[in-house]
Amino acid sequence: MSGAIIQLIVLAGVALFLILKLRGVLGTREGFEKPAATEARRPTAVARTMGDTIEGGPDRDIIDHVPAESDAARALAAIKLAEPAFSVAQFLQGARGAYEMILMAFERGELDKVRPFLGSEVLESFEQVIRARQERGITLESNFIGLRELALSDARFDRASGEAEVTVRFGGELTSVARDATGQIVEGNPRETRRQRDIWTFERHIGSNDPNWRLVATGE
Repeated sequence: MSGAIIQLIVLAGVALFLILKLRGVLGTREGFEKPAATEARRPTAVARTMGDTIEGGPDRDIIDHVPAESDAARALAAIKLAEPAFSVAQFLQGARGAYEMILMAFERGELDKVRPFLGSEVLESFEQVIRARQERGITLESNFIGLRELALSDARFDRASGEAEVTVRFGGELTSVARDATGQIVEGNPRETRRQRDIWTFERHIGSNDPNWRLVATGE
């Protein structure tokens, strides 16, 4: 067997390994769900959590996002103790996707696909705004450009009830145009980028079989 053929076989094996590795990391999940436990994370998951640290040193997954001695750090550590599969970094990745999905659904008046991710009060307030737009004959044409800011700003955990809240600060950029019933632009410019600042709080019962975090509060 020639050296060139052997080299091709080796490269093919490396490519197959990388594809399988990426599938293991990215998975095929859709929506805003908690990450599944993986073998690589289990040693950390079962370690004894003390405050905002894990035996052997600080938990970088926590202190990379909030101050080490803060109440938020202690809440996140308690969440990880109650549900070892929880990861702050992966939660924020999910929050990034949820923000774009929910924001665009609200802008376009299409909430059906995001109902599982909305608390009842937030859903009601969104529906009221959308109805008011429809009654005035206003439609929005919006396109999400990207995020310029994503930061975890607070976290709370009630050990007795198992209820956890994580608050995230978003800074988004999008284009948005409002048109009246005749199609005329009444607000916005399709060639100008609008900056959107939001502070959203997500809630979930830790340990629940339902993997979805729900948006329960919005602010600026």
